[in-house]
Amino acid sequence: MDDKQALVPTEQIEHAIFHLRGHRVMLDRDLAQLYGVEAKALNQAVKRNRDRFPEDFMFQLTWDEAQNLRSQFVTLKQGKHLKYLPYAFTERRGFTRRARG
Repeated sequence: MDDKQALVPTEQIEHAIFHLRGHRVMLDRDLAQLYGVEAKALNQAVKRNRDRFPEDFMFQLTWDEAQNLRSQFVTLKQGKHLKYLPYAFTERRGFTRRARG
């Protein structure tokens, strides 16, 4: 596969960015899709390696935030309900490595 085929269109990324709690964020499902994994797997990997990320790198949405986003963008089929509260990942760059004691 050449490099041009591997790139994600800028528009796809821009449409996946939301403003929540004063941060530009991407929801777990959208970020996972960019990486070609399931949201559950992405969240588990981040939780297992929590010490590698800044504290404010990710936060879980409240039910009100999740419902508000859902009402703006239809993400579930009619009659379906959210099974879990999504996580939002901030645009903060870089990793921190905390010293292990």
